[in-house]
Amino acid sequence: MTSMTHDSAEITGGVDTHGLTHHAAVIDPLGRHLADQEFPATIAGYRALLDWMRSHGALTAVGVEGTGAYGAELARVLTAAGVTVIDVDRPDRKTRRMRGKSDPIDAYAAATAVASGRATGVPKSRDGMVEAVRVLRVARRSAVKARTQAMNQLRGMLVSAPATLREQLAGLDRSVLIRTAARLRPGGDLSTPLAATKAALRRLARRHQALDEEIAELDAGIGPLLKQAAPELLALFGVGPETAGQLLASAGDNPERMRSEAAFAHLAGVAPIPASSGRTNRHRLNRGGDRAANNALHTIVLVRMRYNERTRAYVERRTKEGLSKKDIMRCLKRFVAREIYRALTSTPTTRHITQTDLAPAA
Repeated sequence: MTSMTHDSAEITGGVDTHGLTHHAAVIDPLGRHLADQEFPATIAGYRALLDWMRSHGALTAVGVEGTGAYGAELARVLTAAGVTVIDVDRPDRKTRRMRGKSDPIDAYAAATAVASGRATGVPKSRDGMVEAVRVLRVARRSAVKARTQAMNQLRGMLVSAPATLREQLAGLDRSVLIRTAARLRPGGDLSTPLAATKAALRRLARRHQALDEEIAELDAGIGPLLKQAAPELLALFGVGPETAGQLLASAGDNPERMRSEAAFAHLAGVAPIPASSGRTNRHRLNRGGDRAANNALHTIVLVRMRYNERTRAYVERRTKEGLSKKDIMRCLKRFVAREIYRALTSTPTTRHITQTDLAPAA
């Protein structure tokens, strides 16, 4: 029997990603280390990395660490070249204590995780409209935080402000307070506490106004993208632009990578976890998964528990059966996840857009 040639031998790749360089490694079907090499984290470097891997045999798949960070562009280049890319978690501390830490070790570990079947996650493609929504929401989230900080600092400064200024601004609601503070005239001499406080309050108020405008501009850009990317998602009861944007970002541009609604439930941390013991048979809340997606589902459930009659009837019935509020919300979040998954994995051209009031049958 003739032996397998070098060009036809199947190999698996692994990449340890960093900001400036990526370290690649290849192994054979038996897990034996064949070679490793470092490449620059540039377009030319990504192509050289792929050519180098293919020079060792038929490349079946590549495990990449950090496909959502340093490895994002590498994953896009490999996928565009027809290579199967698998998202690999970085080794935990226990593994690193036992095996040591180096770029070649991590690259070989990534390849081994793929070849052994331990790593199977398909990374987000990050090449479409959902990625555009995600990056705009990053800017919006930081602007909202900065606006809140400015408001808190303004109110905090009023606590110790000179009495005349404090009385002038006391009792005003937020919008009036911001407008009034933005029109304060501290004068040219800031050597007195009153003048300096007026100057500080005016700057904080104007910063708040500028951030208001920035957030409004971002909302105007994100809104149409959401309507175009997921009209069915926005049609669901209790789903607003903020929760829809987060759920889209968590699912990615290729939600089909989630093989089932159960997989999406695990992603969002709403797959029930058994917590039975002896004669007690129960499940508990899942503390894992994407916590931002879990928070979005939590918000939707809260809205439905307050405004959706069918959901309120379900909560009342389950409460009479002895379930705690946490257990009821766990059930509702799981039901919501099922509906969200169907909306995320459908398209306007294949399914008719409908609005359903999700809740378990009474």
